[in-house]
Amino acid sequence: MRSIATCFGIVGLLFFSGCLQQEEIPGSYVDVTPQEARTLIENNPDMVIIDVSPFYSQGHIPGAVHYYLGDGSLEAAIPSLNKDGMYLVYCHSDSVSIQAAQKLVDEGFTQVYRLEGNFGAWVDAGYDVET
Repeated sequence: MRSIATCFGIVGLLFFSGCLQQEEIPGSYVDVTPQEARTLIENNPDMVIIDVSPFYSQGHIPGAVHYYLGDGSLEAAIPSLNKDGMYLVYCHSDSVSIQAAQKLVDEGFTQVYRLEGNFGAWVDAGYDVET
């Protein structure tokens, strides 16, 4: 019985230390809920909001810039962006926003956030939209 408890204890410590270590890994972005994103935007007026979808003209988060991932707009914009700035990336699908957020991180950007649930989650939360 004691060895089973010891095994659970060791597994728990390994799991916990792995979680802590993941937070410290450089070169990753942070997923945020629509509520967290809204708070970030309100508290950081210099935050750049990047819509990487092809549907920008159909609706976007107020103040967002459009760097569509599919046509190379994001890659073209990267040299002009401040790598120490704060960025919120979103799309209309997870796969595209994940690619875009990771692209920024791979290019050396240090404060990259990705909107969980993307634009649909923002709309569902009842937040403002521009067209």
